[in-house]
Amino acid sequence: MGDIRFQSKKYVMPKRPFDTDRFEQELQLIGTFGLRNKKEIWIHRTELSHYRRTARYLLALPPSERAHDERELVDKLSRLGILSGDLTLDNVLNLTLEKVLERRLQTIVFRKGLAASMHHARQLVTHGHIGLNDRRVTTPARLITTAEEEHITYTTKSALNDQSHPARIAASDAATRITAVPEEIDEERPRRRLVSMESVDEREPLRNEPDDVSGDEELE
Repeated sequence: MGDIRFQSKKYVMPKRPFDTDRFEQELQLIGTFGLRNKKEIWIHRTELSHYRRTARYLLALPPSERAHDERELVDKLSRLGILSGDLTLDNVLNLTLEKVLERRLQTIVFRKGLAASMHHARQLVTHGHIGLNDRRVTTPARLITTAEEEHITYTTKSALNDQSHPARIAASDAATRITAVPEEIDEERPRRRLVSMESVDEREPLRNEPDDVSGDEELE
């Protein structure tokens, strides 16, 4: 029967366990792409590090010796949609983690308007509502190629095939908000914040302050 095969780690943990800047970056990525935990970030970061290491190794070789391996690497990244533009090793070294996270199945489901949010997209994938080439896919972290992206849709047995399903309505509303102009949303935020602060000042006056100081002066 042979020896028992143990699964090796697919990620490398950060060398500095406590780093404030890294904490903020990771939390922002988790919220933006709807990730479950930091382990998913480390997996994709290790994968990206492998591509960069391979590119640096190939750049150290003569052009005649690296031509075949270079073409394989850039073609693979091009099929995944991670590398675009000039297919060169220099562009491989300039890749960012966001490029890899954008090619996850969870992200593409949300970008195509099949889910109302990133977290909703993850729920649809894990619950078996998303299919690829008429086959159910339940792995949110799967990297999707550019050819497979066109065949992502709801599974045939999913209840979301009904246009009147509440989740379909929420997904269409989210797609409309994404296509809206960001400046219009930004203009409304300060006004809503100001109204909420004024309402708080009127409801409960400030303590330990002179009586002639109003809430409007505090805001100024």
